[in-house]
Amino acid sequence: MPRYRDLFRTPEFTPLFLIGAAQVAAQTVSGLGLATLVFRATHSPLLAALAMFGPALAQLVGATTLLSAADRLPPRAALAAVALVFAAGTAAQAVPGLPVGAVFAILFLQGLVGSVGGGVRYGLLTEILPRERHLIGRSVFNMAGGVCQIVGFAAGGVLLAVLAPRGTLLTGAALYLAAALLARAGLSRRAPRTAGRASPAETWRTNARLWSSRPRRLVYLALWVPNGLVVGCESLFVPYAPERAGLLFACAAVGMLAGDIAVGRFLPARWRGRLAAPLQALLAAPYLIFVLDPGPLLALVAITVSAVGYSASLLHQERLTALVPDELGGHALGLHASGMLALQGLSAALAGGLAQLTSPQTAMTLLAVCSLTVTVCLFGLPVRPRTGRRDTRAADPACPAVPGGRR
Repeated sequence: MPRYRDLFRTPEFTPLFLIGAAQVAAQTVSGLGLATLVFRATHSPLLAALAMFGPALAQLVGATTLLSAADRLPPRAALAAVALVFAAGTAAQAVPGLPVGAVFAILFLQGLVGSVGGGVRYGLLTEILPRERHLIGRSVFNMAGGVCQIVGFAAGGVLLAVLAPRGTLLTGAALYLAAALLARAGLSRRAPRTAGRASPAETWRTNARLWSSRPRRLVYLALWVPNGLVVGCESLFVPYAPERAGLLFACAAVGMLAGDIAVGRFLPARWRGRLAAPLQALLAAPYLIFVLDPGPLLALVAITVSAVGYSASLLHQERLTALVPDELGGHALGLHASGMLALQGLSAALAGGLAQLTSPQTAMTLLAVCSLTVTVCLFGLPVRPRTGRRDTRAADPACPAVPGGRR
């Protein structure tokens, strides 16, 4: 089994790892600062949730228009440019007196750019690591994200107290700038993975090609919908407990880190298909307790246990990588990242709307029920048509049609 130290001996893995860590830290700090700033200005749970997760909505637009650029741009230049755009936008959001509409316009632009950046980053990872190390490599990236979220939310709480929301945003901008410098100095120049001109038409054609395979469709849905609904629950942490929101986010990051370590490093290959569904159910089930308005300690435990279920995404990502040709790796993984973030943004909007009509606790419970229902439906789908006719669809006939490899 590959070891973590083997990854960091691989050329260019360490700088790519540090770039991702810096961006996650920047997103965590600036997201908490912006959500707090918007909530104080508007007292709206919906707008606060969208301030933290709203850029994900723009990922849907980017995934249908810009994503073909992910395999057609030089990775080093693209990653540096994306980080610079985020640094400039985050700094602009800290300008005193900036209208709320302008804040969300900047978030939309960041989401569009981010839809390409995710595909470039994950596509480059598949070039740097051999296929047998992809799972553990993504596990390390996820663990770094968890650690950076833990530190970021803890630091964000301190920064909010010391520097106020605008100072917290400027700290996030500085972290994005550090990521841009790391990309420029730490990565070597590489040619694009695919020749040709990026265009919306090419993006649509490739998306249609990826979506044409039933196994890939089910993997995408498993990656997007159940997780996105649970992120909608997390988007309500600020209105649910404004004084403890940073701690709640940190506990979720702890649970995610534990799950990624267990699945990425220790789970045998023979168990991977069997545990995808239970882990995804674990992601939603603990939020059902919020219907009882639990005390602070029980809420922290439920959130921590729930986040362990995010490790199911590693198993689905491994399957997706096996289902796509190498020349579409960046586009396919970018579509996964953009769709995932778009569903998170939509779920945050839905959660905020439900919370305004009912309460944050009720909204969390309803989203958890929806997530569990989708998981049961996805993993209960038949593997083959019941008519017994031969499945003549393109692509991957040797692969089972159910996410996670269930037969």
